[in-house]
Amino acid sequence: MADADPRRWRMLALLATAELLGMAPWFAATAVAPEFRELWTLSSGQSAWLTSIVQLGFVVGTLVAAVLNLADVLPSRWYFGACAVLAGAANGGLLIADDFATGLALRFLTGFLLAGVYPPAMKMAATWFLSNRGVAIGTIVGALTVGKALPYLVDALGGIRIGPVVGATSLSVVLAGVLVALGYRDGPHAFARRPFSWRLVGEVARNREVRLVTAGYLGHMWELYAFWAWIAAFLAASVAAGSGAPGPRGVALAAFSVVAAGGIACVIGGRIADRIGRERLVIAALAASGSAALSVGLVFGLSFWIVVPLVMFWGMAVIADSAQFSALVTELAPGHAVGTALTLQTSLGFLLTAVTIQLVPIMVSAIGWRWAFAMLAAGPMFGIFAITRLRRLRRLQPVSPHG
Repeated sequence: MADADPRRWRMLALLATAELLGMAPWFAATAVAPEFRELWTLSSGQSAWLTSIVQLGFVVGTLVAAVLNLADVLPSRWYFGACAVLAGAANGGLLIADDFATGLALRFLTGFLLAGVYPPAMKMAATWFLSNRGVAIGTIVGALTVGKALPYLVDALGGIRIGPVVGATSLSVVLAGVLVALGYRDGPHAFARRPFSWRLVGEVARNREVRLVTAGYLGHMWELYAFWAWIAAFLAASVAAGSGAPGPRGVALAAFSVVAAGGIACVIGGRIADRIGRERLVIAALAASGSAALSVGLVFGLSFWIVVPLVMFWGMAVIADSAQFSALVTELAPGHAVGTALTLQTSLGFLLTAVTIQLVPIMVSAIGWRWAFAMLAAGPMFGIFAITRLRRLRRLQPVSPHG
C-alpha cells in the first residue's frame, strides 16, 4: 500500500521539529562540563557521569514505559507532551542544583523522561508512512541528532555559561511538548498492540537474525555516544596542541556542526537503505565511521581546517545507519515480539554507551587525546562482522522485500 495521505509530510515536519527541540537537554551538561567541573570541583571521571547518567536514566525510562505499555495505553501526543514538559523542568533544575549529587539525580531524571520523547516519535512517524518508512524514521533520527547538538550552538553563541545553555535547552524541550500536544494526530497506519513481555525475551534471544541485528547495533552504539559526548573536548585538545586556531566559541561552533551534520546523513541514509537494502547501508556506514575513528589521531594538532572536515565526515558516518537497526528489527522479529525486541535492543545499546563514555577519559589519561578515540573503532568492526553474517543468512532465508 503506497503512502497517500496528503498530511503525512506536514506531520513528519512537525515531529522532526519537535524531536530537534526535544533532544536539546541530552548534552546540555556536557556542553558546559568545564564550568560544572569548576563549580563542583569535579574530576574528569565525575564530569563524564553528567552524560553517562542520562544514558542510564533513558534505559530505565524505556524499560518502565515498555513494561507499563505507556505508548499504547496513553494517547501519543499527550504522552510525548507530558514527558517533554517534565524533562524541561528536570533539566532546568540544574540552574539551582547545589552539588554534584543533585546534578546527577536531575540528569538521571532528564534521561528517564526523554524515553517518552525519542522512541514514541519514531512510532508516531511510522503511522503516516509505509513505503517511505526508512526515510521517515531517518528524518526523525536526523532531527534528534541536530537537537543533541543544540547545546554546543547555544554555547558558541553565548559563551561557556551554565545559565544560557541550560535555560535555552529547557525551554526548547518544553516547546517541543506543546507543539506535539497541540498539533499532532496519529496517521492511518496504526500499529497493533505489541506490549513488552519478559516471557518473550527468550523467544527473541533464540532468533538468530534478531541476535545479529542487535550485535550490529551494539557495535554502532559502542562508538556513537562516546563520539558525541567527547568530540568537543577532542577538538579543544587539538586546538591546544596546535596553533593559530579559533577560540572556545569557534570550537563549540565546530562541535555543533560536526554533530548536526549527522542529521543530514540520517535522511540520506534512510533513502539509500530503502533502495539498496539496510544491511548494505549499515556495513558501509560502519566501515566509514570505524576508519575515521582510527585515522583522526593522524590529524590531531594540525590546522583546525584539516581536523574539522575529517571529524565532520565521521559525524555523518557514525549516525547514518542508526535508524536502520530499528527498521531491521521490525522486519525480522516475530510480529508478536517486535515491541520486546526493540526494547531490548535499545536498552542494551544505551547501557553500553554508559561504559564507553566513561572509558574515553580513562584512555585519555593513559595515552592522550591523539589516540584515545582509536578504541572506538572496535565497535564498527564488530558490527560489520555481525551484519555481514546477517546478510549471508538472509540470502539463504529471505524474509523481507526490503533487504
